[in-house]
Order: sequence, then C-alpha cells, then structure tokens
Amino acid sequence: MFAALVRFIQSWKDYNRSLNELNRLGDRELADIGVSRSDIPRLAWNAAQHR
Repeated sequence: MFAALVRFIQSWKDYNRSLNELNRLGDRELADIGVSRSDIPRLAWNAAQHR
C-alpha cells in the first residue's frame, strides 16, 4: 500500500513537470511536434505512467 502511494506521488510529480514543460511551448513549437494544446494533459499523464 505504501509503495503504491509513493509511486502515485512520483507519477503526479512527473505529470506536473511534463505538463509545465509542454505548456511553456508556443503554438508553433507544439504544431512542429504534432501536439495540440488539448493533447497536453493526456500526453503528460501517459509520459508520467511510463517512467
């Protein structure tokens, strides 16, 4: 139980880090990598889950 909580907290930190990094990109930079603003939360969460 404790290990699962620690993993979730780490995933949440990774999610927020990815979310902040992607949100700092401009629309043109996002378009260059094929990402729309509405995709950012999903992509950030998926990245956090696979680390």
